[in-house]
Amino acid sequence: MCSVLPPPLTRALPDLGRWTAHFLAAPIPVLADTAEVLETLRANEDAVDAHLLAESIGTDPLMTLKLMAHVAGARSPRCTTDPETVTAALVLLGIAPFFRAFGLQPTVDAHLSGQPAALQGLQGVVDRAHRASTFALAFAVHRMDHDAPVIHAAALLHDFAEMLLWLHAPTLALRIAEQQRADPTLRSAAVQRSLLNIELPELQHALMRAWHLPELLVQISDQRQAENSQVRNVLLAVRVARHSAAGWDNAALADDVRDIAALLNLGEAPTLRLLHEIDA
Repeated sequence: MCSVLPPPLTRALPDLGRWTAHFLAAPIPVLADTAEVLETLRANEDAVDAHLLAESIGTDPLMTLKLMAHVAGARSPRCTTDPETVTAALVLLGIAPFFRAFGLQPTVDAHLSGQPAALQGLQGVVDRAHRASTFALAFAVHRMDHDAPVIHAAALLHDFAEMLLWLHAPTLALRIAEQQRADPTLRSAAVQRSLLNIELPELQHALMRAWHLPELLVQISDQRQAENSQVRNVLLAVRVARHSAAGWDNAALADDVRDIAALLNLGEAPTLRLLHEIDA
C-alpha cells in the first residue's frame, strides 16, 4: 500500500477497474487509539507477543485490513499457511518484522481534519462494524462454528469499502448519505450505482482479491453466497447492527429477529433476549 496521498475524489471514477486501482494506491490511516497503543507497545517490543498485539489492534477494521493485506502480499509462495485472523497473521509475520513494517501510523482524525461531517460519517461505519462483529461472533459461538474468529473478522471488515470512501472520497460519501436520509426507501445499491458508477460490495470484493486476502475470509465476506450459513451469519449480524444503531424500535428488526432465530434454531423471543444480552 502506497504512502503517497492522492487528492480526495470529488467526482466518480468511470468503472470498477479505476476505483480498484485508486484505492490500491491510497494509504489507509487507522483509528487514533490504535496508533497510540502501537507506539506504547513499540517502546517495550520485547514484552509484546502476537496475542497482546492482536488484542490491541484487532478491533480496528482499518488496521486489520492493512495487516492482512501486508501479510498476504509478503507471504512466501512456498508457505501453505493462509492466516485468516489477526493473531495468525501476526504469528506468521513476527513481532519485530511487524514493527519494522508498520511505523508511526497516520490517523483518521488527522486525515479528515477540518471535515467533521466526513469524520462523523466514518465513525458511524466503524461503530457499526464493531457491533456487527460482536453479534457475528456470538452467533458463530452459539452455532459452534469452528471458524468463529474468521466470521468475526469478516463482519468487522464487511463495510471497509465504505470506510475507504469516507476517507478518500468524502464528498461522494456525503452525497450518498444525504440521498438516503432524504429518502430512506432508496436501496444502497441503486444510490451507489447512480453516484459512483459501481456498487461498494463489488469494489470490496475486487480489493480483497487484489490484496490476496485469505480465501475463507473472502468467501465469508461475499454476500452473493447468502445461502452459505457462515455468510448468513455475517449478513444477519451486519443487518441487525445497522437496524438497531439508533435503538431497538426499528420496524425492520422484526424480520431480522425472525431470520436470526432460524439461523440459531431458536424461538423469536429467546433470540430477541439474546440480541439484547449481546448488545448490553
